[in-house]
Amino acid sequence: MSTLAPLRLLREPSNASEGNHSNATVGAGGGWCQGLDIPNELFLALGLVSLVENLLVVAAILKNRNLHSPTYYFICCLAVSDMLVSISNLVKMLFMLLLEHGVLVMRPSIVRHMDSVIDTLICSSVVSSLSFLGVIAVDRYITIFYALRYHSIMTLQRAVVTMASVWLASTVSSTVLITYYRSNTILLCLIGFFLFMLVLMLVLYIHMFALARHHLHSISSQQKPPTAHRGGSLKGAVTLTILLGVFFICWGPFFFHLILIVTCPTNPFCACFFSYFNLFLILIICNSVIDPLIYAFRSQELRRTLREVVTCSW
Repeated sequence: MSTLAPLRLLREPSNASEGNHSNATVGAGGGWCQGLDIPNELFLALGLVSLVENLLVVAAILKNRNLHSPTYYFICCLAVSDMLVSISNLVKMLFMLLLEHGVLVMRPSIVRHMDSVIDTLICSSVVSSLSFLGVIAVDRYITIFYALRYHSIMTLQRAVVTMASVWLASTVSSTVLITYYRSNTILLCLIGFFLFMLVLMLVLYIHMFALARHHLHSISSQQKPPTAHRGGSLKGAVTLTILLGVFFICWGPFFFHLILIVTCPTNPFCACFFSYFNLFLILIICNSVIDPLIYAFRSQELRRTLREVVTCSW
């Protein structure tokens, strides 16, 4: 799947010419540096699965008044962001295929304009998706450590302001990114944002896990045998590993790709890594497929509503 500018500049750096890039890939390791040929059908299939999954999450939350709370509103926004990730990538893919096969004939200026609009939507959905992952982590932290004050801290008004701020910041930042996509400063800001979200989630979720483990230890110390403590700690550790592991595996390669663009654009081994850009896009779309399983479908109330939505029991 090829890419148009400005996302082409995220595939490989602007200061690496085609000849240098080709020689670098051959010199760095031959076959495995030729990249991974990912069929368009896989992009399409994953995009459609993600779209259906997240659409069901949004419908379930809107349908059930019991789910009309800040926590589920944040999950709903994450689902909308993930839907936009899938939709924007699907539109991008179809747009390029139509142009490449001559089905869609447009003036170059219109193509560039349409490309910039689609890229802005892609970047905005990626930034908002990352942002709401962080917001959900903060919301869960407040739920656990300030349970008695949660409703006074996370009021509906503050939740609305938070959601509006995330969407506005995502739109503005993505517009700036697409406008100044040749600037390493912009890429560094995007990398810094990812690292901030990664550290934020690591700190909050590990702290939450430590508190849950302490509570389980306190309970099990009053019981014999203390099996509940071991089982609960194992379950918590597995949940934490899945949550942070999925985040790092799905988002890490793409942002490591951006780091290499800034730090070693002409290095042969970095050029080798650039050739796997489509794989990194697939991982981001996979994250949109996995997010509902982690954040939404684990709720019994939401699963019940989801069954009603699927069976059209409105």
